[in-house]
Amino acid sequence: MSFEQASLLILLLAMLILFSLDRIRIEVVSIAGQLAGYALGLYPADQIFTGFASPVVITVVEILLIVQVLARAKLFDSLAARFAAARPSRFKVIASTSSLAGFMSIFMNNIGAFAITLPVALRLGTVLTIPRRQLVMPVSFAALLGGLVSLIGTPANLLVSNALTKTTGTGFRFFDFAYVGLPVAIVGILLIAFRVQRLFPEADETPATISPAARRIVVERRIPDVSPLIGARLSDCPARFAIKPYALIRDDNFAFGPLDQLVIEPGDVLLAEGADATFADLAATQALTADAHALGLQPDFTRIEAVVMPESTLVGSRVRSLEVFHSRGVAVTALSMRAPRIEGRFLDLQLSIGDILTLEGPRAAIAEALEESECLPLASTAPAEPALLSWRPFALFACGVAASAAGLRPDVAFAGVVLALALLNHLNIRQAMADLNWPIIIMLAAMIPIGQAVASTGAAETIAGWLSLVVPITHPLIGIALILFLAMALTPFVNNATVAIVLTPIALEFARAGRHAPDAYLIAVAAGASLDFLTPFGHHNNTLAMGIGGYRFGDFLRAGWPLAVTSYGLALLLTALFWL
Repeated sequence: MSFEQASLLILLLAMLILFSLDRIRIEVVSIAGQLAGYALGLYPADQIFTGFASPVVITVVEILLIVQVLARAKLFDSLAARFAAARPSRFKVIASTSSLAGFMSIFMNNIGAFAITLPVALRLGTVLTIPRRQLVMPVSFAALLGGLVSLIGTPANLLVSNALTKTTGTGFRFFDFAYVGLPVAIVGILLIAFRVQRLFPEADETPATISPAARRIVVERRIPDVSPLIGARLSDCPARFAIKPYALIRDDNFAFGPLDQLVIEPGDVLLAEGADATFADLAATQALTADAHALGLQPDFTRIEAVVMPESTLVGSRVRSLEVFHSRGVAVTALSMRAPRIEGRFLDLQLSIGDILTLEGPRAAIAEALEESECLPLASTAPAEPALLSWRPFALFACGVAASAAGLRPDVAFAGVVLALALLNHLNIRQAMADLNWPIIIMLAAMIPIGQAVASTGAAETIAGWLSLVVPITHPLIGIALILFLAMALTPFVNNATVAIVLTPIALEFARAGRHAPDAYLIAVAAGASLDFLTPFGHHNNTLAMGIGGYRFGDFLRAGWPLAVTSYGLALLLTALFWL
């Protein structure tokens, strides 16, 4: 093995570890890896930033711009109202909302499909008293499954198509992925819709309008003079009051000492974690009180939950620095966090993707702040910009899809859609560009030269040689089965675009070694990269679902492993049937 190959494999391993730890922002890891690759001599200076001009990256940017317009449409609101009026069964609601997410994901990125469909699902859950835990996970999984069907459903599909174009001169057509993706998506959606009611039966008594019992929030509350907590030790709080204390503040200073020696006194402030319903009960009995909001007497004062999206400007910020809320008179009163460690005071807590904020303040101010900070409200707010009632954006997008399906390059087809939307005043390009999910775009562009180096340095050939010592990769079905397995094994820990970038050169080397057409191998890469159901952190959809639905880590394993096994077997069978 040469120095370039060894250094590239070490670099990739280090980046994959950093991606999976989710401690450093993905765009920072990507750019650092991109520059490290140049420093190691893996590619020349003129190739460092070629990824930013890639048709794949340009197409992703165009799709994200179009999704911003479609997300403001009220088409699905009216459909949800009609559907709810029919009083369908719970299985039909779960299967229908999941199918809607899957269908939308065929034509846009997975996060966009999830974000547009989720409010519809939650609205139906409110009307029909369906628990949130039975709705959110199926919608998330369905959005991932829908991305299997088309060229633009996920960046992984675009990446493997671009690789096929460079290898054979012709890429995949728009719906070539549907031969494998559509049956897998249909079976997967029906399977999760059927299983989810049995997986979360304890949620039956908790309608979607209430925070699930499984979700725990962190709050900072004051001890009034009549509180039953007075005289209790902190160590007694979990058993007696069903809350977990983290800090006791007395006269604006931390009270230090063992939990079994710290006794609660009147006027103390308690930082604690527990179920939302538990804190509501404690507030009702005057056991804990929140500081009164200065604007609480305004007629439009409200309480709203919102989830921190991957593209949100709040990611990494602390509660005390959220000027987007503080400057508008909006208070953050509770926080449901992914972080396992709680340190300092409530204002010192740091936000991450999927965290849920409880906000109190004027409804219009909350809506404006959420729009600016790119957070998704879990209850209706006054729209920050007028909703689109025109059918033209959908018609233009359909024209772009049709043009791409007819053979026009996707980046060219959707560039025309973006231009038409801008000319018709449906899209403000300057504002929309500022609202893009730039971390994902930068990560995708920065990883492209590293992925190309896997092939150019001979690392793909070396890895294929190692694997050939273990399994007979020259047999096409075995080679495809291995590639599909590797993709599914990696994607729960890193994003699917990275999986596609890393495995595509290896898949092409498998095909070359066996003297087979590369199409089937690349289909396996794309399919495996999107079949991410086992962890809440492999894809942002699952991360958001974990926070919104109040799931535990083990819930994804319980719900995801039958879906993963079924999808693997079906995808392998269909790939062999249609592409070998």
